[in-house]
Amino acid sequence: MAKANGNKPRVLSGIQPSGNLTIGNYLGALKQWVAVQREYDCFYCVVDLHAITVAQAPAELRRKTRESAAIYIAAGIDPEISTIFVQSHIPAHSELAWILTCMAPLGWLQRMTQFKDKTAKQMQDSIGAGLLNYPSLMAADILLYQAELVPVGDDQNQHLEFTRDLAQRFNHLYGETFTMPSVMNPQAGARIMGLDRPTAKMSKSEESDNHAIFLLDDVGRARKKIGRAVTDSFREIRFSEDKERAGINNLLTIYQAITDEPRASIEAHFSDKGYGDLKREVADCVADTLAPLQARYQELMEEAGYLDSVLKIGREKAGEIAEATLKKAQENIGFLAPS
Repeated sequence: MAKANGNKPRVLSGIQPSGNLTIGNYLGALKQWVAVQREYDCFYCVVDLHAITVAQAPAELRRKTRESAAIYIAAGIDPEISTIFVQSHIPAHSELAWILTCMAPLGWLQRMTQFKDKTAKQMQDSIGAGLLNYPSLMAADILLYQAELVPVGDDQNQHLEFTRDLAQRFNHLYGETFTMPSVMNPQAGARIMGLDRPTAKMSKSEESDNHAIFLLDDVGRARKKIGRAVTDSFREIRFSEDKERAGINNLLTIYQAITDEPRASIEAHFSDKGYGDLKREVADCVADTLAPLQARYQELMEEAGYLDSVLKIGREKAGEIAEATLKKAQENIGFLAPS
C-alpha cells in the first residue's frame, strides 16, 4: 500500500472518552504519541464507539469526548502535524466493522483475554454483543487508515494480533486490500499500575479515591495520592518484577517514564534515600507534568470554536482516507456499487 504524507509510515491510535484520563494514559500513550508525531503520519482518534460497549450517559459522553480531544492537544499533539478526530464522526468505522465482524470466527472473539476478564463475573444474558465484537471494531479503526504501526499497551497486543489475522484472512479471500499493521510498544511506562493496588493496571474508571492520578486532578490532590501510594516493608529502592515490590516498582516506573532516565541512574540516585524521598520526587515530576498540561487545557476550553475547528478538519482528512479504504473493501467483497 502507498504511504501517505511522503514516505512517512502511518500511525493510528486512540483512547476511549469514558472515565477520566490518567497519568497512565499520558505516560503509556499520549507522551508516546507526541514523541513520534513528526517522524510518522499520525492519526489520533477519540474512540467513542468503543466507549458504548458499556452504558454511557449521553451528555457525559459528549462532554468527555470534547475533554479528551482537548487533552490530546494540551498534552502536546499538534493539529498542524497530526490528525485528531472523533471515531463516530467517520461512518466508515461502523461499516467496515460489520464486514469484519462477519468474517471473524466466533472462537477468535471468545478467546480474547479482555473479553474473558470483563465477562467472568457477569451473567451471560447481561453481556452486550458489542463487548464480544470490540476487536472487530478496533480492527476496522486500524485497517481503514492502512496504518503500519499502532502504539498500544501490552494489554492490547492480542487485539492487534487479531487485527493482523483478520486482515490476512480478508486479503487472502478477496485480494490485497489492507496493510498489515505492527505494534509500536513504548520504551517505558507502557503499563502504569494503580497506586492503591499496584498489581492491577491503573484504570480511568476505578472509583477508589487513591487508585489513579487523573490528568485534570488538582496538583495538590495528585501529591496526596502519591503520598498514600502502597509500598512495602523493604528499604531498598530498585526496580523489581516481584509482586511484593510492585508498589515501589510502580513509583519508579512513573518516575522513569516522566524523566526518561535509565534504570541504573535512577537506582543510583535513590540508593541512599528512603521511600518518603521517592514519593516526594515522583510527586514533583508528576506536578511538573500536570501543571502545563492543565493550563493549556483551560486555554483550549475557553477558546471559542477552536476545538470544533480542529475536529472538523480531522474529520474531513480522516474521512477521505477511510472512505477510500471502505470503498475498496466493499468492491472486493462483492457489494454492488451505487449508481
